[in-house]
Amino acid sequence: MTSGRFHLPRWADSWLKKPLIPALVMAILGSCWFFIEIAEEVKEQETRHFDETVLLAMREPGNTADPIGSPRVEEIARDLTALGGFILLTGITLTACSFALFTGRARLAGLGLVSVAVGSSFLSLLKHGFDRPRPALVEHGTWVYSSSFPSGHSMMSALVYLTLGILLARTQTKKRVRIFIVFISVLTTLLVGVSRVYLGVHWPTDVLAGWALGGAWAILFWLVAMKIDPQPPAR
Repeated sequence: MTSGRFHLPRWADSWLKKPLIPALVMAILGSCWFFIEIAEEVKEQETRHFDETVLLAMREPGNTADPIGSPRVEEIARDLTALGGFILLTGITLTACSFALFTGRARLAGLGLVSVAVGSSFLSLLKHGFDRPRPALVEHGTWVYSSSFPSGHSMMSALVYLTLGILLARTQTKKRVRIFIVFISVLTTLLVGVSRVYLGVHWPTDVLAGWALGGAWAILFWLVAMKIDPQPPAR
């Protein structure tokens, strides 16, 4: 006689009991929830005051055409925002996946390519669906051609740098090296997103939404990678 209780498959039950798995699952769900909340607020135009306040805080008082800081700071922002550009991200993806392939982690390399390609396609659908106009409140510090929500640079930098940071970290056996790689990936992602607001080409909520979705995507990649490509013991 059965008790009527639901039982997970043996492999799923043992996998979920591994360290970090529950926390990663919660991080994905939390990031997706955060994205949905922002998207709903954006659709209802409830974020206008927040967006305008943050955007204007990055401009010289009384001059919306001039970002705070010297011209050198503006040039640094353009250099940082270039780190989230399509060509550079494509090159970094191919380089990182090739490195994983040459170190004998073919499945990991393939998963990385699929994750970035599918994520990029999904981003295009989101931009087309929301079709949010770019900020007209300030002058743009760099050329833009697509709609605003979510921030493509922010989402793709989170997706690519975090995904590939995790990919490269999983090729290393020393724990401190893995931590350093992931830290650099997170820092780069944050700097790219902030640069988009500083240059006036995105509302802050565009960037927050991009970070949330790109981060969730990268964590999902991490979970799948842990399943299909077991990592050597840390040293």
